[in-house]
Amino acid sequence: MQLFSNDLGVDLGTSNVLIYSAGKGVVVREPSVVAVDKNTGKILQVGAAAKNMLGRTPGNVVAMHPLKDGVISDHEMTVKMLQIFFKSAGKSGLFTPKPRIIVCVPSGITEVEERTVINACIEAGARRVYLIEEPLAAALGAGLDLNNPNGHMVVDIGGGTTDIAVLSMNGVARSASTEVAGIAMDEAIARYVRRKHGVIIGENTAEDIKIQIGCVYPRNEDISMIVRGRDAKNGTPKDLNLFSSEIYEVLRRPARQIVEEVLSVLEDSSPELVADIATNGITLTGGGSQIWGMDLLLKERTGIECHLADDPQSCVAFGCGKTLGWINHMNDGPINVAKNRALKA
Repeated sequence: MQLFSNDLGVDLGTSNVLIYSAGKGVVVREPSVVAVDKNTGKILQVGAAAKNMLGRTPGNVVAMHPLKDGVISDHEMTVKMLQIFFKSAGKSGLFTPKPRIIVCVPSGITEVEERTVINACIEAGARRVYLIEEPLAAALGAGLDLNNPNGHMVVDIGGGTTDIAVLSMNGVARSASTEVAGIAMDEAIARYVRRKHGVIIGENTAEDIKIQIGCVYPRNEDISMIVRGRDAKNGTPKDLNLFSSEIYEVLRRPARQIVEEVLSVLEDSSPELVADIATNGITLTGGGSQIWGMDLLLKERTGIECHLADDPQSCVAFGCGKTLGWINHMNDGPINVAKNRALKA
């Protein structure tokens, strides 16, 4: 590690941004939300403070996610958000160089999207930018030993994307990415509550429902929670009692789509790697993997044991932190995930 080094590992997620600083651990853990004044273009809040403003802002203020489905959808806002996060994560001083940054990207990213991530980080204050695939970072953060030719499978369910990969010898043997993830589940819940109960709820409320009573496998006990929203007919406040059994019916379809993607990756993998995975099990990471019953559903459909990683939400950031030790041996710039995937097909 260099003298005055200020290297950072960045989990640039649709829902949250986590930044790992060499020698310090995770120093930034904030929602990837920006509140901006439309008239002046000035950033008013970022992170948790901006997330609390979602659906509560006056006409001239908009709270937004600058990333969508794991990639940058608003370049300018992403740059401004990262500038603030980098400043709070790094050391600042006269002799402190700009940080070198390792950023994880989804397995389904295109070369153009890779370049967009690199440019955004450079504009936000990075000296050099290195990319690694999200499931590889998640596996390293979950503590899997990838040095030997032994197959491991990671299912990383984030906010915008679910990344599935078979890993061996510090590389990705097979991977897939789907946009069915945590935010898609929140949207499905909000649509259901409006259609079935005639109540409009915000995205924060939908996320709370998913966390509190959401499940993708039948529970032994039907639990409930009181939800407050706006009556779709007359606009007045309305309370309703939601049960986990009805949320299970809502989330069955997105959960099934994730399982189908996992089965597809297994089908494309070599018999030797599949045999290794049957022995080692499937590791679940990402915030979305914590939804009740995801491990049980995957085990039932694949016949393979599933383990939820310790602190699944931080696995990708921890993995980025581990790769900081190899940064001097990495090549900066695009890693051409899409091209490599096409060559393997």
